[in-house]
Amino acid sequence: MNEEHRSGCPINLSLEVFGDKWSLLIIRDMIFGGKRHFRELLRSQEGISSNILADRLKMLVQIGMLTKADDPSHKQKAIYSLTEMAISLVPVLAQLGAWGRVWLPVSEELSIRAKLLEEGGPAMWEAFMNELREEHLRIVADTKRDAPGVRAHLQTAYEAVVARKQAEAGAPTT
Repeated sequence: MNEEHRSGCPINLSLEVFGDKWSLLIIRDMIFGGKRHFRELLRSQEGISSNILADRLKMLVQIGMLTKADDPSHKQKAIYSLTEMAISLVPVLAQLGAWGRVWLPVSEELSIRAKLLEEGGPAMWEAFMNELREEHLRIVADTKRDAPGVRAHLQTAYEAVVARKQAEAGAPTT
């Protein structure tokens, strides 16, 4: 056992990475929201503070979940990219979302992505991971996409639920 870790148990070691309330949310925002810059990640709905975000990004880079590079479009910005280690969490996040939809008081608009990923199953997860590999690792998958990608599909579904709920809230009652 390494003295840096409580034990060599895979669950313990995973919790040492994801046991705080921010690390998986940062990965979630990068995977599902396409966020790649510090300021984008800072606007998380959960309200992460800048010092916590900076600390978690640094830790995620150090352990190999993310890479950090200068943004070619802006000299003062860094761009974060997912590594294969982080991309491989798509099925885990899909399962966490599925579990949360069953057992926790989720909102419809914030759980629609989880519902679609659950229904899409491993084939959708793999397609999504291939999209993320193209975006973050510049690895082009052998499969050709005719339709919009998985992230676009999930975002469209989210926007449709939000629009419907806004229309229902604004609709006069009879």
